[in-house]
Amino acid sequence: MTIVIRLPRPVAPVLALGAFLKNTVCVTRDDRAYLSAVHGDLGTPDAIAAFEASVEAMVADLGVAPVRVAHDLHPDFHSTRFAQALDLPALAVQHHHAHAAAVAAEHGHQGPLVALSLDGFGLGPDNQSWGGELLWVDGPRWRRLGHLAPLAQPGGDVAAREPWRMAAAALHRLGRGGEIAGRFAAIPAAHRLAQVLDKGLNCPQSSSAGRLFDAACGLLGVHLQAAFEGQAPMALEALATAPMVMEAGWRLGADGVLDLLPLLSVLAACADAGHGANLFHGTLVAALAEWAASAAAEAGTRVVALGGGCFFNKVLTAGLVAALEGRGLTPLTAALASPGDAGLSLGQAWIAAQM
Repeated sequence: MTIVIRLPRPVAPVLALGAFLKNTVCVTRDDRAYLSAVHGDLGTPDAIAAFEASVEAMVADLGVAPVRVAHDLHPDFHSTRFAQALDLPALAVQHHHAHAAAVAAEHGHQGPLVALSLDGFGLGPDNQSWGGELLWVDGPRWRRLGHLAPLAQPGGDVAAREPWRMAAAALHRLGRGGEIAGRFAAIPAAHRLAQVLDKGLNCPQSSSAGRLFDAACGLLGVHLQAAFEGQAPMALEALATAPMVMEAGWRLGADGVLDLLPLLSVLAACADAGHGANLFHGTLVAALAEWAASAAAEAGTRVVALGGGCFFNKVLTAGLVAALEGRGLTPLTAALASPGDAGLSLGQAWIAAQM
């Protein structure tokens, strides 16, 4: 089913091709953006066929001739390669900029804002794994104001489905790598992970908010090995009944880096997963609100966009909306479009249409 978003003004016709996960495409015509149904992850022949058919059908049905095509910054996505093969000027859009722009487009917001873009993974322009980003955005212009303190991601992508690995990375960063083997003794790979972390072998650094959630889950024993990415954070959300704030649970550096290592240290000693879930959610909300409010004041705006898959978490979203409003700010959240990757093409289109 196509979702139609009314844009704040008429724009040139553009085509946007989304990313890899939960792919959608978007086409603009006049003051409307047309967002396709979700094709799935572009790693299967069926999803790729649906994606390519959708591109052809939407352009034909809307009767437009796109002046440019937008795609994700990642060079290896099928959507990126498809875009670059078209006879159109191609625009690479950074993943977290697109999340912020999608929320802005849906709300008809023009002008500067700050954005919290929180998800599992998006490629940064430095070819690093991003996912916990504080951005300044003004249409097609943006800059990174800060990010979550990086954690090692042992095993690379496999860590997204094995939260114990992110817990091990947190312990290692706390200087407690010697605890890893005993704490996760039932998992064979844990026995040598401290040495792997010491050497930095296949342990890319990531600012991902999704991996921060996984670290909390692993420390609290919530789905140490998950059936799918996001299973453990969803379970952690369900355990949060009365979020509470650990006042000294974070550090905010002058460089814009938000570090929740003090909170993770307390979670590592927490025997009650429910209490830990409340402490994690409440402290994360308070930290993010302080972070965003400080950046908004410096940027001279009162608008904060909340985008990325982490905002499927209702405890996080409701808490952060209330905290930002309590500081006199205006939070914008996704409603018609998905806050996650299924809404990315909308953001890409809105950016490309303003170029």
